[in-house]
Amino acid sequence: MTDFPQLPVTLDDIQAAAKLLDGVIAHTPIEQSRALGRITGSDVYLKCENLQRAGSFKVRGAYVRMAKLSEEQKASGVVAASAGNHAQGVAVAAARLGIKARIFMPLGVALPKLAATQGHGAEVVLHGHNVDEALAEAQRYADETGAVFVHPFDNVDIIAGQGTLGLELLEQIPTLDTVLMGVGGGGLLAGVAVAIKARAKELGREVRIIGVQAENAAAYPPSLAADALVPLSKVSTIADGIAVGRPGQLPFSIIRELVDDVVTVSEDALARALIFLLERAKLVVEPAGAVGVAAIMEGKIENPGNTAVILSGGNVDPMLMLKVIQRGLAAAGRYLVVRILLDDRPGSLATISRIIAESDANVTGVDHTRVGGSISMGDVAITINMETKGHEHGEQVLQNLRAEGFHPVVLHG
Repeated sequence: MTDFPQLPVTLDDIQAAAKLLDGVIAHTPIEQSRALGRITGSDVYLKCENLQRAGSFKVRGAYVRMAKLSEEQKASGVVAASAGNHAQGVAVAAARLGIKARIFMPLGVALPKLAATQGHGAEVVLHGHNVDEALAEAQRYADETGAVFVHPFDNVDIIAGQGTLGLELLEQIPTLDTVLMGVGGGGLLAGVAVAIKARAKELGREVRIIGVQAENAAAYPPSLAADALVPLSKVSTIADGIAVGRPGQLPFSIIRELVDDVVTVSEDALARALIFLLERAKLVVEPAGAVGVAAIMEGKIENPGNTAVILSGGNVDPMLMLKVIQRGLAAAGRYLVVRILLDDRPGSLATISRIIAESDANVTGVDHTRVGGSISMGDVAITINMETKGHEHGEQVLQNLRAEGFHPVVLHG
């Protein structure tokens, strides 16, 4: 294939990677979303890579990278660093290939991700307070011992492996016009872009490829604007799977040539997308895997035509899921937390409860305290968590409380 000869990864590389992965990975299903289709005015499909082995697309690239090692390299073992998905992908691939794997994970990594990586047979070493520190230690270990360092995205075999998802997607939906997916370091976006752009060209078609980043961890837009890698000084997002402060050099060289756009989404949009997928699609997806859905829900994609959204992973810590659900419900006006100062006398809380009940809201939690810097002697502060039916309903509850002489302060919602 000579369509993109200047790029470090070609369609031939991706097709060769697909042969290596035959019988190793799952061909994950496609689900049509009528609810998202009503937003775009076209067909929208969800590519459920959250149902892949080890819970994400990462096993594709990890296996291809490791399967191409020499016997001597395999005997030396592999080393990687990750806070979750790449760790599990490397662990699964290593077990399949009979290679010893050591994975460095940052201190404080979510227990389910730690347990899953160990469960796949890898040796886990906790090091550093973030993925960058773990990566540095993994590289040091590789240099010291001769173990092969398996980078999460900045490697041609990794990119080719991730690109097999694009071939699979185009086979499942030949009429595709647009593909959306999250982007962190860029391995997935780069690989899928090569696969789909090159294959579509062979078929005489064009397909738009759009990456999506969390707005508080968006290194690609400034890097593309500058035509050079622009690292971020800080990343902060619930989408930990794409919380990468510096694009990979190899993925960037492909993305700047082939990808049509990279858009960003807010944290609230991410939370709403996660809840949407739970409620409407019955799918458990991690925040990084839901960014494409968030982009559609925020109206960031114009005239997409037949659209596929890659749900890239489903490995989400239950505690994070709880926080995200609360944030998403609040963003949708379905979760309201208010604080009310009132005289500490019998009957006040009962009156507030009656007003909320008559307003058809549901109280889920009450905190009652007489101590605090803003609480006067003889007063009490009541914090009430409640379920509402949307922003208009929440405002009506507040108005009903005010009409009875109370002064609710909204803390969340």
